[in-house]
Parts: sequence; structure tokens; C-alpha cells
Amino acid sequence: MFHGQKGELRQKYKEGQEDQLGALGFMTNVCILWNTVYTARALEEMRAEGKKISAADIARLSPLGFEHFNMLGRYGFSLPELVRDGQLRLLRTPPPAE
Repeated sequence: MFHGQKGELRQKYKEGQEDQLGALGFMTNVCILWNTVYTARALEEMRAEGKKISAADIARLSPLGFEHFNMLGRYGFSLPELVRDGQLRLLRTPPPAE
């Protein structure tokens, strides 16, 4: 996972490269944690709705997906009140299959 710079290390010195790699490692860990927390929440909600989830399906889940993360562009860091109060944001529920 690289942010900007077309996936290249652009620092000229070893220390700069180490700093860049450290920041990238941190962001990768943040993404994995986010995905893990919300995957667990989605599974809990599905179980609460009475849906059966097989252990084989859960075993194939991975927190490494990142399509829903914006790696480029502008970022807003204001937190919704719900999150500021220590709660998780609401899950997006996909429309029912037709």
C-alpha cells in the first residue's frame, strides 16, 4: 500500500526511506484494524438478524481489502458525534438481491 508518489519511495536518504516505510506500515495496520473491527461488527449484526454464517466462510475473510479506502485526494478528519462518543459508525446495508 502506497499513498501517492505512484508507489515509489521518493526519499533520497536511508533515514527518509525508513520514515516513509514506517508511515506506510502504520497506515497499513490502521486499515487492517478498521477492516477487522467492522467485519466483526457486520458478522455480529448478521447473527443478530438470525442469518447463519458458516465457519468456512468466516475462515476465508481477510482484513487486507482496501478498495473502500481513498488513497489519493483530500481527507476530512472531523469525527461524527457518534464516533466521538466512543461508538462505531453505522454499517452500510446493501440493498436486497433481486
